[in-house]
Formats: sequence, structure tokens, C-alpha cells
Amino acid sequence: MSAPQNPLAASRTASSQPSEQAATAATPEWYTQGLPHIWLPYSQMKTAPAPLAARSTHNARIQLTDGRELVDGVAAWWTACHGYNHPHIRAAIEAQLATMPHVMFGGMAHEPALKLASRLCALLPGDLDRVFFTDSGSVAVEVAMKMAIQYRLNKGEPKRTKMLAFKGGYHGDTLATMSVCDPEEGMHHLYGDVLANHIIAPLPQDEASEAEFFTLLETHAHELTAIITEPLVQGAGGMLFHSPDVLRTLRAAADRYGLLLILDEIFTGFGRTGTMFACEQAGIVPDIVTLSKALTGGTMALAATIARPHVFEAFLSDNPEHALMHGPTFMANALACACANASLDLFETEPRLEQVAAINAHLTRELERCRTLPGVKDVRVLGAIGVVELEKIANPDALRQRFIAENVWIRPFRSIVYLTPAFTIPPEDLTALTDAIYRVLSTDN
Repeated sequence: MSAPQNPLAASRTASSQPSEQAATAATPEWYTQGLPHIWLPYSQMKTAPAPLAARSTHNARIQLTDGRELVDGVAAWWTACHGYNHPHIRAAIEAQLATMPHVMFGGMAHEPALKLASRLCALLPGDLDRVFFTDSGSVAVEVAMKMAIQYRLNKGEPKRTKMLAFKGGYHGDTLATMSVCDPEEGMHHLYGDVLANHIIAPLPQDEASEAEFFTLLETHAHELTAIITEPLVQGAGGMLFHSPDVLRTLRAAADRYGLLLILDEIFTGFGRTGTMFACEQAGIVPDIVTLSKALTGGTMALAATIARPHVFEAFLSDNPEHALMHGPTFMANALACACANASLDLFETEPRLEQVAAINAHLTRELERCRTLPGVKDVRVLGAIGVVELEKIANPDALRQRFIAENVWIRPFRSIVYLTPAFTIPPEDLTALTDAIYRVLSTDN
């Protein structure tokens, strides 16, 4: 199935839509006027189908302007852990909006940010206790990298500025974060000649990869400042799972070679893998951790980079140049911090981790039947993450349209079809998602 070249036409010709006349009548003016001026993410704009026109959301469902309703299987790119439009988060936004939506965080501080910082430090393992707020996950990782590099510069080790990252990894789309993503299998290989040169290795998951990992450390430790990885799940790299033992190996190696350990919990944090933070399952404490996505319950943009005391103390000096020179305009936005505090309230008062365990059991039971389908390479589940890996997906856009025809919102990428639903998703909606995957893959391969 080839994708139409006219984006607007594509939005009117997907399967299981109302008639052409009804679809045209339902297309709002804001859509027809605005679409020609939009540059969509991860899309070849010449051939990609047009985006769906969303009107409203509720819990795990998205209502479209043409009257259709889709069950959301990806929770707004893994963020809406409490479902859409939770009344407690909405009330917190309304109250904060009436008081102070934003104030600069340079030379000022406010209650929502300081309260959130103290709560995050109390939730995280060990002595992670200094929070630097930003406004996106990629920037949070950029800040972590800057911390790790300047940590060495401030300590008089100017040659130790490289990172050790891993194949299958993804840490963001900004220029510095691209340099620690998988350089060959990821989305950023076109930029290879202009990116900073870091060390990329296989994750040490078996005897051979462990040997390669420690050989690299022996060779390059003198120029390395930190190891960076996504704990338990490499998300955008293909929902690749690894055991807690890998994290313990990384922590031991970092200690042995005097390196910082950075854990990117932007996807895995806040219950997604079954514990509040993925690193808890390994019983380790990173030196720096990054958080975003579900931090505000999928409501507003906010991120955080959190460091242990020995990292922070390397920046304390009478020399002004030893300060961390970074400051996003909207860092610690008061509205976003109020959202995040409300989200943490819900983790305290509603049974989120129990819901994740129930989702895990449901996905394990319902997705396993896909294993015998033609073209299926693997089926795996961890926490509220369910993955059906295929040998290949020839046309992800076409496959996505098949799911839309089933009234579900599932976004296959690379060679995987995956689910990362809201933790509050009703069982019948979760079944609608797993049934749709089975039906579509039964007829598509």
C-alpha cells in the first residue's frame, strides 16, 4: 500500500472513515488553513499521510473531529500515565494559573518548583539530591552531558570528556544527544560526520559483549567521563529489554574506572517498567538521572536532571567559570511544576503500580498469541510495555492506517508494534488494543 502524496487527501481516505462528503464537512477550518504551514515530526512530508484532527481526550481515548474515537495505545508518546484529563491535575493547573503561571528562575524561586524538587529527591534512590529543571527530555540529557563534562574540567581533567554509550540507545534529537544514540541503527546516522565522537559499545549482556565492554574501558577510561544508558528498556531504539544485572555491571564498572553513571529514565521513570524508577530493580544509584515524559502526567512540558552531591560539589568554587552555565527560559515553569506535583499526588493516592502489574499480566496473556503469526520475531512484556517485534515492517504508515481502521491509535516504528498505555486504561480498552494487534498482524503478514 503506497501512501498518498496529498496529506489532506490522505486524512480523508483512510479505511473505516465516514463518507467523503461527511469527512469533508467534518474537517474544521483550523485544520485546512493550518496544515499547509506545519512541519510534522519524523515524517517525510511529501508522502506521509496527513495527521488526524484531534478534538478532545478522556482517559485512554482520543476523539477526532470527524466523530471517530480511538483507544490510545501509546499514551501520548509514553507520557499520559494517569490517562488524559485527570481532574486532580486539571485542578492544580487552574489553581496555579490563577496565582502565577510563570516567573523566571534566574535569581528567583517559587513553591511549586522547590516542593517538586524535594519530592523527587525523596522518591529517587540513594542520595540524588540536586535538581536542575529543563523543559524537554533531550535538553535534560544535554544538561547531564554538560554536567559530566564540566565535572572533569572543574576537577582539572580536561582530557576526560567523552561518553560511553550503547548500541540500540536513544537519548534525544538535539545535536549533543544524537552523538550518544546508536550511530548506525538509529534515526541520526545522516549527521555522523558532524557529531561529537563518543564511544559506542554493545550493552554488556553476555560473555562476549562484557569482554568487549571491559576492553573498551581499559583502552579509553583515561578519556571518558561517564557511562550513559537507558535502564532496562532502550525505548526508541526498538523497545529492547535488558536485565537488571546489566545495570549492576555498569555501576560496578563506573566505580572501578572512576566514571560517572548517567541513567536516562525519561521513558522508564514513573512506573512504566513496574517500579517507580527502573534503576530500583537493580538496586543501584546513578550519579546523574534524567526525567521527563510522565513527570507531569503527560500534561505539560517539563524535565529534570538530578545529580548526587559529589557531582554538584565539583561546581562549587570561587571561580565563576566553574558554575553550570545553562538556563532555559521556561525552566521550572510554575504551571508545569504544579502539574508534576499533582501527578506525584496521584502516585501516592491511587494504585498506579498495582495497575501496572495488572497491565503487565493482561499484555503477557493477550500478546503471547501473536508469537505464532507469520513474520513475528519476538513478543515481550515488561511492566506497562508490550512489544510484538516483526521480521520487518515494509510500510509503517500503511500499517498505522490499518490500526486506525480498527479504532485504535498504535504507532509502529522500525520493526515493532508496541503498546505503552495509560496506567488507568480500562481492561476493555486494553483488550481492544491487543485484539487489534492480533487481527491486523494476522492479515498483514
